[in-house]
Amino acid sequence: MVKLPPLHPGEVLREEFLQPLGLTAYALAGKLGVPRTRIERIAQQATGITADTALRLGIFFGTTAEFWMNLQDRFEAARRAAGRSLDKIEARERACA
Repeated sequence: MVKLPPLHPGEVLREEFLQPLGLTAYALAGKLGVPRTRIERIAQQATGITADTALRLGIFFGTTAEFWMNLQDRFEAARRAAGRSLDKIEARERACA
């Protein structure tokens, strides 16, 4: 069995839930009763999932809060394991169109 690298929970939210269901961050935020920016930042992988958000996502999508928190925990563990080696990576320059 091949073990895949941990995904950011925002990528899972975006690719497995928002896009297939045709939901926007704005629409989901309204249904969850949270600020739009919270969902946008998670989906953009700029911030992680809090326990409060995990509970709300679990109820709305019919998963569990543990599902979302486990995604976050695995991602953070991978980041800690990589340590300072991540600091040495330079972002590639974006090509101008």
